[in-house]
Order: sequence, then C-alpha cells, then structure tokens
Amino acid sequence: MSTYYQIFGGKINVISADPSNPIKGQVWFNTATPALKYRGVTAAAWASGGNLATGRRGLGGAGTQTSALGFSGYVSAGTPVSNATEEYDGSSWSGGGNLATARRFPGGCGTQTSGLCFGGRASTADTNSTEEYDGSSWTAGGNLGTAVRDLPGCGIQTAGLGFGGYRTSGASLTAATEEYDGTSWTAGGNLATARNVPAGAGTQTAGLCIGGNAATGPTNVTEEYDGTSWTAGGNLNTARSGSGGAGTQTVGLAFGGYTGTLSSATEEYNGTSWTNSTNMLVPVRELGNAGTQTAGLGFGGYSTVSAVTTATQEYSGAAPTTKSVTAT
Repeated sequence: MSTYYQIFGGKINVISADPSNPIKGQVWFNTATPALKYRGVTAAAWASGGNLATGRRGLGGAGTQTSALGFSGYVSAGTPVSNATEEYDGSSWSGGGNLATARRFPGGCGTQTSGLCFGGRASTADTNSTEEYDGSSWTAGGNLGTAVRDLPGCGIQTAGLGFGGYRTSGASLTAATEEYDGTSWTAGGNLATARNVPAGAGTQTAGLCIGGNAATGPTNVTEEYDGTSWTAGGNLNTARSGSGGAGTQTVGLAFGGYTGTLSSATEEYNGTSWTNSTNMLVPVRELGNAGTQTAGLGFGGYSTVSAVTTATQEYSGAAPTTKSVTAT
C-alpha cells in the first residue's frame, strides 16, 4: 500500500499547534491535541430561515444575511402594492417603518440602517420616487430621472446604482443606468443589453448586472460596471430573469429566477465566469435578496408552494475548514 510520502513526495509535519493559514489538502499531526488533521472544504448549502410576516413578490432588499431589510412588493390581487418594511436579524423578521409610497418591483440597496428604495410600480403607474431608510423610518430622497420598475440596485445609500427595468412611458425595456449620490440621481452609462428584472450586485463603481428578461426572453448575459460604462462579463450557465443577486463584482452570487419554469439554480461568480453551486431548497422568482457570496439571503417571491411565499432561504458558500481524522 502506498504511503503519504510516496503519493505527495513529503512527510506529514508534526507540530504543536495548527498552522495559521493552512492550504486545502494540507495534512499535519498536532501533538497538543493530539490529532491528525487536514484542511478541507465544507460544501455549499441552503437552509431555511425565519418566515416573513407578509408573503410578497417583487420586493426590494438590502443588507446582510444577519441584518437584512425587505420592503414593498406585490401581496395579492386585492393588495397589488405594499408599503410594508421588515427587518431580519439572522433568525426572524420584525416590522419596520412603512414606505410613504407603496410599490412593487423597486430597486433597493444599502444596509438595514441606511437603506435605499427607488422606482417601482405604484398603485396606478410607475414611479420615480426615492426613499431613504434610517433604521426606523423612511424619508423622501431625490427622484429618479425617469419613472421605471423591474430594476435592481446595488451600492449604498449615498452611492447607489439602478439599471435596466421597464418603462411604461415608452412601453419598453430600458438599458438606462442612474447613479445616486445621497441627494440626486444622474445618468450613467447604458447597458449593452436592455432588460428588466435582472439581478444586481456590487457597488456604484463596480456593479454587476446579472441575467434578466431581454427582448427575446430570459438571458444569460452578465455585464460589469466601472462607474462609467458597462462591459461584458461571463455568461450565466442558466439564462434566467427575476433571480436574486448578492456579493460583489468579483465574488458574486445569483440564485432562483425564471427560465420558462421556476428555477432553484445557484451560481457563483469569480469576476470572470460563473460556476454552478447547490440548488435552493425551493425554486422561486421575483424574490428579495441580500448578503454576500458566502452568506446570501433570499426571501419572499413567487414559488411553487403558493402565489407568493413568506419563506426565507439562507446560503452558506463553500468554505475552508480544518478537520480531524478519526479512526473507523
């Protein structure tokens, strides 16, 4: 039988403490424990979180997996737009301050205590209204240049980005981008591919536009923003619209959506290409989203369970971990 030395060309290190920064596959014997240990990787996984108080789709999201914000959305035919806000603490949702303008499919970004909601479909028409959240209440911000719905957002309250969407005024998909400075919106560079309900991630100067519904249907096109213009990124493996997005331009996450049917597909982005990861527990589209590639959050949306869902799903990305070898 081959030995470790014959296979890897080296001996197992015998040391009194675990290495400070072990690499994947590294093996050592810790004399203090004592135990034979190795550096492995935990698998990515989705888990159920606490349910929203109000099920809805087309809602805005902001924040992190343990400090998230969900607001607005479509509840039912009897309540086509909502002004409700909920705050997530990593375990359960609680009520926050209501928006002044009820709406569905707005853009959203920022944090739980410094959130931004803009655009969307109000009760009878698209809106250009922007509202800022301070952790307890919403106040009016500067209006978008053009009323638009079905757009994502990324960035922070004082440096936000909104792009794509649908404009009833022109009855068309749009490629327009707008940048927010905490007071007013100004035009940015246009997307190469006009689309609505794409996912968004990143910052105002390093944004990511993921998939969406283009003129021919769900697209796999990804575009990257540098603060001035959009350029092509790596295509999604699964073309889709209405998915959730999280993370940054170089460490991104896309999950759920609509491909012609509801999707549970999850993909991770490294700044160049997308890699398939573990599927969501339940396929869902038009959901709220927050978090990072290694700690993502999806909530609400339209699922196979009901017209709208209260479900929250938490993503844990693959991560390095040190494990002990035990005898069997």
